[in-house]
Amino acid sequence: MAAATAPAIATTLSALLHRRTRRGHRLRATYARRVSSDASAEAAELESRRGGHGGTRLEEAVPAGEGRSRIDAWIVARLGGGGVSRSRVQASIRAGLVAVNGRPVSKQVSHTVKGGDLVSCTVSELQPLRAEAEDIPLDIVYEDDHVLVVNKPAHMVVHPAPGNANGTLVNAILHHCRISTFTCLARSSTGDECPDSSDDDIDVLDVDQFTTDEVSSEVREALVRPGIVHRLDKGTSGLLVVAKDEHSHAQLAEQFKLHTIRRVYISLTCGVPNPNSGRIKASIARDPNNRIRMIAIAGSCHRYARHAASRYKVREVFAGGGSALVEWRLETGRTHQIRAHAKYLGIPLLGDETYGGTKSMALSLLRPRTPSKYHRDLSNLVSKVDRPCLHAALLGFKHPHSGKILEFSCPPPDDLAEVLDELRRVTSTSDCQNGDGVVR
Repeated sequence: MAAATAPAIATTLSALLHRRTRRGHRLRATYARRVSSDASAEAAELESRRGGHGGTRLEEAVPAGEGRSRIDAWIVARLGGGGVSRSRVQASIRAGLVAVNGRPVSKQVSHTVKGGDLVSCTVSELQPLRAEAEDIPLDIVYEDDHVLVVNKPAHMVVHPAPGNANGTLVNAILHHCRISTFTCLARSSTGDECPDSSDDDIDVLDVDQFTTDEVSSEVREALVRPGIVHRLDKGTSGLLVVAKDEHSHAQLAEQFKLHTIRRVYISLTCGVPNPNSGRIKASIARDPNNRIRMIAIAGSCHRYARHAASRYKVREVFAGGGSALVEWRLETGRTHQIRAHAKYLGIPLLGDETYGGTKSMALSLLRPRTPSKYHRDLSNLVSKVDRPCLHAALLGFKHPHSGKILEFSCPPPDDLAEVLDELRRVTSTSDCQNGDGVVR
């Protein structure tokens, strides 16, 4: 779609939600500075020679009388003087290199230790990961010599990771920018679903997971290209901006840090939030009972929680309150923040099995509010939902070179549009309708 200067978001969003268009064009050949595989390999080799903190060992007893604490935090406190980061310790735990009283902690980064426990740890090496260019079709919304705006499909991972090095957005962009291959540091095994680094918006191919001392300037330089500035969860569709040069990357990263990037998401929820609009200020931390997801926590007393704030507004109500179309605007964080905040409100996203938006929950809310003649259609509809119903619909930022304010919009993809259409049909033709179903 074309860029627009400060359009009326509500009007644009309303139009988007009632359109079902798809782009199918392939990537255009454009110029981008080439990063040779030899240079990247050389940088990785230099980092390997530097050694970082890989191989550092710790074997120490927790002092008697010391209270319980997370094992990753306890190890960092003991090795922190040497610059070992928490993410490196967590990677070591997942690699089976950490044991308590002679027994591995079974990859549980949230494992707690207490006075008298004997902790042994070997800090894992930073493993280079080479990403190859792949000819993958992408939906290009906007492109010039400096930036690229992509409509990411659901189920596409943004970054390569161990065991998932192919088919990512980075692989596709490498092909688009005519970069054959480059070397980056291996991502956490948790992937895009739940980053281990921080709740920052900036995402430079995992440089943010490591301290400056751990990454040489040569490796850091290589990691910047092809310029992924932020991420979307694997299951989330929608708009994402990519920088094509270092200046653009630095400028966009600064806008994300200052929270001046305009981001609007739409979602389908299980139930309807009350009130119909509001601001959620609930810090985000890792769920101690499920390490692949985050949890929203009221207040800021939690030691490892990150500040997080979201604004939401109900756009439509379906099936007498069984579901709702909700607009989200992020003040901080990534898309997992929306998922955690939705669960915090008691209205998890439809299809978000990780955060409680299960098929059974959706049907338990929809069926009692609709005539029985629609129950089969609803069951069939919900059974086909295979990802969180979340879409990045609007993205606005200041062009890193021209300074012009650009804003892009993108309608929901076919899978989400199909669910929307069916919910509207059931709502408009059933006795459960309340007014016209639109929240004004």
